[in-house]
Amino acid sequence: MSKRDFYDVLGVSKGSSADEIKKAYRRKAKELHPDRNADNPNAEEQFKEANEAYEVLRDAEKKAAYDRFGHAAFEGGMGGGGRPGAGGGFRNQGDFASAFSDVFDDLFGDMMGGGGRGGGRNRAARGSDLRYNLRVTLEEAYAGMQKTIQVPTSVACGSCEGTGAEGGAEPTTCPTCSGMGKVRAQQGFFTVERTCPTCSGLGQIIKNPCRTCGGQGRVEKDRSLSVNIPAGVETGTRIRLGGEGEAGMRGGPTGDLYIFIEVAKHEIFERDGVSLFCRVPVSMSSAALGGDIEVPTIDGGRARVKIPAGSQSGRQMRLRGKGMPALRTAGQGDMFIELAVETPVNLTSRQKELLREFDELSEENNPESSSFFKSVKGFWDSMKG
Repeated sequence: MSKRDFYDVLGVSKGSSADEIKKAYRRKAKELHPDRNADNPNAEEQFKEANEAYEVLRDAEKKAAYDRFGHAAFEGGMGGGGRPGAGGGFRNQGDFASAFSDVFDDLFGDMMGGGGRGGGRNRAARGSDLRYNLRVTLEEAYAGMQKTIQVPTSVACGSCEGTGAEGGAEPTTCPTCSGMGKVRAQQGFFTVERTCPTCSGLGQIIKNPCRTCGGQGRVEKDRSLSVNIPAGVETGTRIRLGGEGEAGMRGGPTGDLYIFIEVAKHEIFERDGVSLFCRVPVSMSSAALGGDIEVPTIDGGRARVKIPAGSQSGRQMRLRGKGMPALRTAGQGDMFIELAVETPVNLTSRQKELLREFDELSEENNPESSSFFKSVKGFWDSMKG
């Protein structure tokens, strides 16, 4: 099958400039690349055809020969006459790699972590994000607070102003990667990109490193930061301080600081979201007769609670609005108290006498209950016998 005209393949005219031919090839390469045309069985052949056309038309000598002799100029066996000899198409894999690399970045730049040619040029490394674990009391979590913390981190070097070069001089372009931050290696048909070993991907090198920071552009230092802890935080709450993390290398942007909150356990209160729970001891007489008691609240005050007569251990009572505040909203949780009726100990003779009298009166007032307990007592006595 006869070959198509190379100009038609790329969609340009004979009078097109080298830059126009290059742009046309890039468009065709993007359009026809097999990875983007999995459902087109002809895409691979068309892609190779575009590569072959560009390999010829990009070279002034080859283009002149093609304009004069057409495809015959590269069909071999015709020495002299100003026509190239044998070896049509690509002279070697290096020539193809050179041609293909012009479009490589446009096709794969994003996947390789760059943004096309020169993607690594003048690129400084961003500083790492830091984590700080902050332990607060339940009272502090309730009220919110301003807390000062000491954070060990890296800060920009004052001697070189973060550049890493002695005296603040500007770094120079890396000679190995020409500032790209990446180098390429040919492996058969494919070109593989790797991080430049000379500049570690920064695209720049420092000929005269700063003596203070050793060329890093940053030094270790403890920083004092004031942190606003909002009311309502709980264990696991994360607070982000933008730009307060580790300084970037050689003037790169600073990372962020993440503060993770841990609320310490409380001696009295247990927390579940915005609700607070506490057990309140109540005397047997107060539980039986009813009355008023005072209970502590998380804000440091005290609340009066009315105990109904005949209350039993485990009974819960709610104090509305006495719980934890909802984080960054106007809501407020409730406080729940659980009664724990206490049995008196170390009784005096008089107290024992009164309790026996009370027990006798209870039997008279509750004969059914008295009969029940007597039957239970008889059962256990028979088991012992």
